[in-house]
Amino acid sequence: MSRIALVTGAGSAEGIGFAIARHLAEQGMTVALTSTTDRCRERAAQLVADGHRAVAFAADLTDRAQVARLHASVLDAVGVPLVLVNNAGMTSVVDPMPESRRTDLVDPADWLRLLERNVLPAHLVTHALLPDMVAARHGRIVTIASTTGVTGAMVGESAYATAKAGLVGFTRALAVEYARDGITANAVAPGWIATASQTDDERRQGLATPAGRSGTPDEIAHMVAALCADAAGYITGQCIVIDGGNAVAEERA
Repeated sequence: MSRIALVTGAGSAEGIGFAIARHLAEQGMTVALTSTTDRCRERAAQLVADGHRAVAFAADLTDRAQVARLHASVLDAVGVPLVLVNNAGMTSVVDPMPESRRTDLVDPADWLRLLERNVLPAHLVTHALLPDMVAARHGRIVTIASTTGVTGAMVGESAYATAKAGLVGFTRALAVEYARDGITANAVAPGWIATASQTDDERRQGLATPAGRSGTPDEIAHMVAALCADAAGYITGQCIVIDGGNAVAEERA
C-alpha cells in the first residue's frame, strides 16, 4: 500500500537522505525528494536514470507556506505520499551552523535557530501529510535523530542534543496518537556516519567505535527502508540506534 514516499533533506549525493531515497526506489516506491536547494533535482535525475520514478522540489521546510506548496506539488506530480522520512536538519549549504560553543557562551538566538532547524521541519511536514495517512488508515513515518541527545552528548552541542532528543519524543507521541489509524512512527539514531559533511574529527571518532569505522549512509538507509515496509506495521514508537556498538562500550581508555 505504501507506494509513494517523501524524503526530506535529500540534496547531497553522499548523504543519508539520498541513500534512503535510493533504497525506497529500489523497493518499487515512487520517491519525492526535497532539499533547501535545487540539488535534490539532480538526485531525482540520478534515480530516474537508473529506471526509478522520482520527482524533486526545493523548499525551506521551516516555512509553513513552503511546506504546503511542497505537499501540493507532490500530490500533483505523483499522488498521495503514505511514507514520510524526516531527514532534513543539522547541515545546510545555505545556512551553515554557528560554531560549537559551551552552553554559557552560546548566543541564545543561535541556540534557538539550531533547535528550529532540526525540529520544525519534521513537525511541519508530518503535520501536512498526516491527514492523508489518517484517511487511508495507513502510513509510515521515520525520523532521523542522532545518538547525540539520545545515547550521549558532545561539548558545545547542547542545542543539537536537545533537538535530536526532542525528535525522539515527537516520534513516540505520534506513535501513540496514530497507532489505531494504521500509522507507525519510528526514529533512527545514527552514530558516526561517513557522509560528505563528516569532519576529520568525526572520522577519528568513528575509528574509536567498537566497529573500528564510521557507518555508511546505506547502512542507515537499509533500516529506514525496513521500517517503511508494509510488513512493519507492528513496529512503532521505537528509536533504533545504529552506531557500531558505540553506545554500549564501557571501556574508553
